Amino acid sequence: MSKKLLIIDAAAMGYDLLREAGRLTLGEMVLRPTASVLPAVTCTVQASFRTASPPQRHGMIANGRLFRELGRAMFWEQSASLVSGQRIWDRFRRSGRTVGMLFWQQSLGEDADVILSPAPIHKHHGGMIEDCYSKPGDLYAWLCGRLGRPFRLRDYWGPLASVKAGDWIANATAELLSDAQRRPDLCLTYLPSLDYDLQRCGPRHPKSRAALDRTLRQLDILIGTAERNGYELVVFGDYAIAPCTAVAWPNRALLAADLMKVRNVGGRLYADLHASRAFAVADHEIAHVYVPDAADIHAVRQTLAGMDGVGQVLDRDAQREAGLAHPNSGELVILAAEGHWLAYPWWTHRSQRPEYASHVDIHNKPGYDPCELFFGWPPPSTSQDAGRIRGSHGRIGSGRAVAWGSTLSLGEPGTLVELATAVQRWLDDH
Repeated sequence: MSKKLLIIDAAAMGYDLLREAGRLTLGEMVLRPTASVLPAVTCTVQASFRTASPPQRHGMIANGRLFRELGRAMFWEQSASLVSGQRIWDRFRRSGRTVGMLFWQQSLGEDADVILSPAPIHKHHGGMIEDCYSKPGDLYAWLCGRLGRPFRLRDYWGPLASVKAGDWIANATAELLSDAQRRPDLCLTYLPSLDYDLQRCGPRHPKSRAALDRTLRQLDILIGTAERNGYELVVFGDYAIAPCTAVAWPNRALLAADLMKVRNVGGRLYADLHASRAFAVADHEIAHVYVPDAADIHAVRQTLAGMDGVGQVLDRDAQREAGLAHPNSGELVILAAEGHWLAYPWWTHRSQRPEYASHVDIHNKPGYDPCELFFGWPPPSTSQDAGRIRGSHGRIGSGRAVAWGSTLSLGEPGTLVELATAVQRWLDDH
């Protein structure tokens, strides 16, 4: 019988989180530490794993970036063509085997046989029609029928986001792998359940421990399903969330230094990225800083290096050493100091905020906004209080190892890229 493989990306499954909870085994697997990718954020890590390469090769340098030709920062775009390079399953699939991706980022249009990804339809006058993109086209409806309920986007992101999203995905994955007609030979799935309360409350809060317990139950479901249906298993965490108590505002500093420009529209300040001499696309603990004119780089660096909450400023040479020097990257990259995260806003008064700022609006905001995990006032607006965030991620290094385990013998990979390379070798041989 041909061997099959299930790969699980468990968001925020840091090694220290599991070690402190005394939960370093999954079934018969012993979980071990390895290093993530810089930046340790979802899109970058998933792109690095599926290509077994660093971001300076595949180009997914964060969850979002400035599209220079558009003069627009965009986050969470889902086209597979945004990730360059060969996939670890290319030879496996060419041999006639099938591949599935469930809830992995940048999966739309991927060279795969089975795809499932949230794809709501946004209505012209507000609101949306919840739906998921699926390949084959009837897959999502079939899974909804099997589970007795649809996938709820509000469980996946926003003030109501919770472990329920991971419950649905785990059960959907189990249904797929249990169906002899539909299951792929290689399946990559994603469990987001740890992400929410670890950011809201920090990794040592009781709510975070409860989220860990629920995530481990989801993994138990998938481990049992894999065993019953002849799948080997690889599970890994994509990043480790660290406690944070403070926030830094790089775009406020750039605006104050007259390096960023804004448009005043009805009293609200919107970023003018066509006229700005610098703009920081903030993403958790990292920001790509785009500086169109090389003559401005020194001034931008001086402005940001002197900020409270900025730990490092990486020029192109430092980015190259870190595996991050890609044309999509900013001319400078800043990393938050320990205990801080980087927020995208440039305005200082509530009345100046852009209209999208108080909503869940992941595609229009030119930066990642974890405040969307909280309600503001009046509901259903989202919070504007950056001080509520207690956990963040993106940096790598001491205390930031992620956990991984496998039923396969994959050696002792020092990084997730090395783990992916070992998985690719196994796929090539099977």
